[in-house]
Amino acid sequence: MITVSNTAEPLKALSGEGVSIWLDDLSRKRITSGNLAELVERKHVVGVTTNPSIFQAAIGSGEGYEEQLADLAVRGVTVDEAVRMMTTADVRAAADVLRPVYDATGGRDGRVSIEVDPRLAHNTAATVAEAKQLGWLADRPNVMIKIPATKAGLPAITEVIGLGISVNVTLIFSLERYREVMDAYLAGLEKAQAAGIDLAAIHSVASFFVSRVDSEIDKRLAKVGTDEALALRGRAALANARLAYEAYEDVFAADRWTALATVSANKQRPLWASTGVKDPAYKDTLYVDELVAPGTVNTMPEATLDATADHGDVHGDSVTGGYARARADLMAVERLGISYDEVVKQLEDEGVSKFEAAWEDLLGAVATSLSGKGVEGE
Repeated sequence: MITVSNTAEPLKALSGEGVSIWLDDLSRKRITSGNLAELVERKHVVGVTTNPSIFQAAIGSGEGYEEQLADLAVRGVTVDEAVRMMTTADVRAAADVLRPVYDATGGRDGRVSIEVDPRLAHNTAATVAEAKQLGWLADRPNVMIKIPATKAGLPAITEVIGLGISVNVTLIFSLERYREVMDAYLAGLEKAQAAGIDLAAIHSVASFFVSRVDSEIDKRLAKVGTDEALALRGRAALANARLAYEAYEDVFAADRWTALATVSANKQRPLWASTGVKDPAYKDTLYVDELVAPGTVNTMPEATLDATADHGDVHGDSVTGGYARARADLMAVERLGISYDEVVKQLEDEGVSKFEAAWEDLLGAVATSLSGKGVEGE
């Protein structure tokens, strides 16, 4: 059983409100130095998320990976294989650190997420095959496979959940797509049930991105430039997330879910992603303080985790009472000529492209490292 000290009272309060605190970062050094274990012990961290950008920063630096890179070079592996060997090794090690949390929470937390190759985001069959392979490579019960919420990703989510594999659905920006994600999850559970798989063993989160929405809409509001427009800055992302939680409450109160709940299915929890504030004019804990709701996950970069521990302002549920205001804020943005549908489509496309670019950068860095050790990495 993990024991937690009381050195970060706002984080303790956040956990007490039913919010699971996950760290949005991973590196080999963080694991081997004991830092991850310390964050679990002292800062209420109960999960870890990764993405191609995180691995690009960690492995691209080479720090802590020298010995494994040398071994991979001697074996003459391809660059793609080398990257997967290194990333899954880190995920396995992190999963082992978090295993006590996983056991203590019955599988709810103690999770580590690893993403399918972002170049497969628009290929359903390849995404399913990659998810199965990653599950085998990671080889830990507390690993979640991340699948992007693209149109091609939706049937992949259903298929992978139907196989009994736990999934973290990523890159969700729109309310419509979020409802499609929840539908894909429920369809997957129904498929698993028909196959005789124990639904209690399947867990999922839906990663709804936050700060990027403000970054794009604020930029457009600044171009409008009126007092009304400028007064709406910093409100769209919170409004979007709050209405996502309303959709979550709606879906998981309906008859379709009730039928699955009777056979021990788990709700797909909303996960607030991209919660580091990008505009320095905003409080650095904005997307933590204002998105407190039971049954959610907030995955934070370490800077946001530290800021919350130091001066977070957690005073109960800050989501469920704000639906009317949230709708009004998004409608006000639309009235100014800023298309919600256009923004969220752009953000999804950019999200996939950024992860693809990070993955290509990572492959390039590893290729250089393998070549430098006397083996041609292809």
